This record gives sequence, structure tokens and C-alpha cells, in this order.
Amino acid sequence: MTTPTDTVTLERHIAARPETVFGFFTDREKWLSWMGADGAFSFEPGGSYRTRINRENVAAGRFLEVDPPKRLVFTWGWEQGGMPVPPGSTTVEITLEPTADGTLLRLVHSGLPSPEACAAHEEGWKHYVGRLAVRAEGGDPGDDDWMQ
Repeated sequence: MTTPTDTVTLERHIAARPETVFGFFTDREKWLSWMGADGAFSFEPGGSYRTRINRENVAAGRFLEVDPPKRLVFTWGWEQGGMPVPPGSTTVEITLEPTADGTLLRLVHSGLPSPEACAAHEEGWKHYVGRLAVRAEGGDPGDDDWMQ
């Protein structure tokens, strides 16, 4: 199987139930506890979101599918920041699969315009999924050093 060149795929085991992990994608305060400084979210199919990830970057898009506790699909792009990925131009698919000791999170971010955009988004998703895992497992990831 080959990986498309416009796609970032990331898998992470989280020692928490899918219902717990899913909540971090559909509750404003929980979302902002692992990614972002502030934002407005309408967690329903067709609902929009806009979130300031850090000082320079504002992400925006729409939720396409919300299927608790196993699947969430939303468009993604940047209203502000240096990355040439307009809001709604790419798609992020999150699937949560129960395991014996938690959840396997699979994130597929597709439609990215270049290898540079893929590399930047892969680095970003690794950072934020790591913070999500700590939070969902009941820990505190601390201040987000990307907020500086």
C-alpha cells in the first residue's frame, strides 16, 4: 500500500476509552485543553469552527461527520499564518478504535498542497496528538510551548 503524497497519517495509542477521547474533539473546553488558545465551535455536521492555535495561526473549517464515539471528519485550513492552506481546503478524519487497554486513534489529513505542507502538518499533529493523549489519560501536558 502506498501513501498518497498529499496526506499525513498518524496513529497513536491512548490509554483511555474511545468515549473519553471523542469528548476531546466535541467539547470546546476539552478541545482547547490540548490544542488552541481560544475558539468557537459548532460540533455538528455542517457546523463551523474557528480556533486560534497560537499567536500567529488561526485554523478554520467545518465538521462533516460527527459519529460518537468512533469517527469525526472536518475540513481544515488556515485563516492566518504562513501556511498556504486555505480554510476548508483539506480534510481531517479521526477514527477511534477500542483496544483492550484504551483506544487506537488514527488521524488522516488529506488534500495538503505540497510536501512542505505535509511535513509541517505532520509535525503539528504529532505535537498536538501527544498533548491530547496526555490529557485524555488524565494528565496535564503543561503549557503549550508552541504558544510562545
